[in-house]
Amino acid sequence: MCIAIPVVSSSQTKKNTPEELPGDLAIWFFIFAELLVFGVLFITYIVARGQNIELFNSTQQTLNTQLGLFNTLVLITSSLFVVKAINAIKRDQQDKSVFWLLMAILSGLLFVLAKTSEFNSLFDTGISLGTNLFYTFYISMTFFHYMHVILGLVILAAVFLKARRGGYTADNHIGMETGASYWHMVDLVWIVLFPLVYLVR
Repeated sequence: MCIAIPVVSSSQTKKNTPEELPGDLAIWFFIFAELLVFGVLFITYIVARGQNIELFNSTQQTLNTQLGLFNTLVLITSSLFVVKAINAIKRDQQDKSVFWLLMAILSGLLFVLAKTSEFNSLFDTGISLGTNLFYTFYISMTFFHYMHVILGLVILAAVFLKARRGGYTADNHIGMETGASYWHMVDLVWIVLFPLVYLVR
């Protein structure tokens, strides 16, 4: 797993123009690398599923789809809060930006708690990576994403603490956009992962 925390630069003071990617350019190399890894995992899963359709379909029915949907809504909501934080800082509304960042972090923590509960429920019933091929993929991919959520929360927490100290303004918020870009990537991956492993039959 790629666990290289991107450096959030405080020396950049220019605003992004419409044609530029938000945040530091380095984060986009990191994001594209992560998306490539997830893409390989998803393709491998699809191929394996095509060769073991009955096993995958029957085992999918043991998953908690409602909890998976809850986690999806939580992450989408968290990304919305991050967008609100960015919009607020662009208007120099620092207090509102800090508030929305806090709400995004709390939403992300809800995902972690819910996913931890789901993992514990599986493991308590004796299910593991070696139970069958479906669970090998399911546990591997969702845990891989789970670790990215935790990393994303660490990054958002660093952005939140800096925002509380007044470290971002309408003219200098590239660091906040950098953290937001990573968090949106985490959200995007789950939006693909949820239907792929919970719903597709």
